[in-house]
Amino acid sequence: MRHLLFAQDENFWFETLRSLGHIAYGGADFGEVEATAERIRPGDYDSWFDEWYATAQRIRALADEARAQGHVNTARDSYLRASNYYRTAEFFLHGNPADPRILMTYDKAVDAFHDFAALSGTSVARVDIPFEGATLHGYFYPSPLPGEQPVVVMHNGFDGTAEEMHFFGAVAAQERGYHVLTFDGPGQPGARQHQGLLFRPDWENVVGPVLDHLSELPDVDTGRVALLGVSLGGELCLRAAAFEPRIKAVMAVDGVYDFSQLMLRFIEGDPEKVRAALRAPEAPEIDEQLAAAAESSPTARWAITHGMYVMGGDTPRQYAARTLDFNVRDGVAERIDCPVLICEAEDDLFFKGQPEEVFGHLTAPDKTLLRLTDAEGAGAHCHVGGQRYAFGKILDWLADRIPVAEPAASAVPA
Repeated sequence: MRHLLFAQDENFWFETLRSLGHIAYGGADFGEVEATAERIRPGDYDSWFDEWYATAQRIRALADEARAQGHVNTARDSYLRASNYYRTAEFFLHGNPADPRILMTYDKAVDAFHDFAALSGTSVARVDIPFEGATLHGYFYPSPLPGEQPVVVMHNGFDGTAEEMHFFGAVAAQERGYHVLTFDGPGQPGARQHQGLLFRPDWENVVGPVLDHLSELPDVDTGRVALLGVSLGGELCLRAAAFEPRIKAVMAVDGVYDFSQLMLRFIEGDPEKVRAALRAPEAPEIDEQLAAAAESSPTARWAITHGMYVMGGDTPRQYAARTLDFNVRDGVAERIDCPVLICEAEDDLFFKGQPEEVFGHLTAPDKTLLRLTDAEGAGAHCHVGGQRYAFGKILDWLADRIPVAEPAASAVPA
């Protein structure tokens, strides 16, 4: 996809496009994004933080003022945009885990979303899910239709939040009559920032307690549960579906077969020998290659620093070794027997080629590969920039397999 801003910085451009895409569900305004981006110095992470934080603070102040004056709609909409802008500001800070701006800005993003939810009536509610002595936080979006309805459980990926799932499918599914439950699992911000929970590969043991919690929610048909994962979530959700029989359909946005391929592309050598060396007590040649990649590639630098923050590891190689466990190799993909949708982005910055790879390993009788392209405006990673279009296609696929229950004619107001 053509860069409209940050022509020489693909990471800054992608994260800008990410916020532009969230315009579709109220997460941004074009002029606010453009004006903020034009003030940022390319490649300067402090500049990125300063300008997005300034915009978030300005919109938050507007929301507070509107709320105080009784202008509920303006306040609600402004809180939602401010939340997304705080999330964007915090994005590149994880190279220094002790940076006080991380928790300060994350908390402001969540607080703004909570203020949005509080002004949204009954359309979204906060939930806390018990999990191994900790809590997974998220949101419940009740169906607008009467009676029991199916539910779509949704989670983000390597770097996104439960709040961002509002734009990545939650509203789109709710509009179509589904209940939606979003959550942050271990490694994701709601569990990482204050509870210190790091990513874990056995995602079925994360999703299991979330599915248990569905019985606590009103009018949810717990026999008709779909699971949707975004980005790295496109591997995690497939892993969960392979071992959790309560999942009746799974949607990977986009499909990921082996997350470690993201790091292996920065290391020369036979892949299997590299995998063994990553776990070795010492591998100075690989340490040197990872250091060189971080120096020369903004994508590698971000993947390593953020990865160490959310997956652990005291060195880039230790982090890279942990990525080896995040896959659906060795017969895991073949275990999935519910309907599977694998999405593919034509110009994926991170996982190009992996959707076809995972699709080729699926043996489920009902499997679909959905290719979305630049020409359609949806060819970027996770289809940012084309969210209305992409989630329309994704949820139409789901409706053909797990339809909502239409109300009886007598239940429809005249």
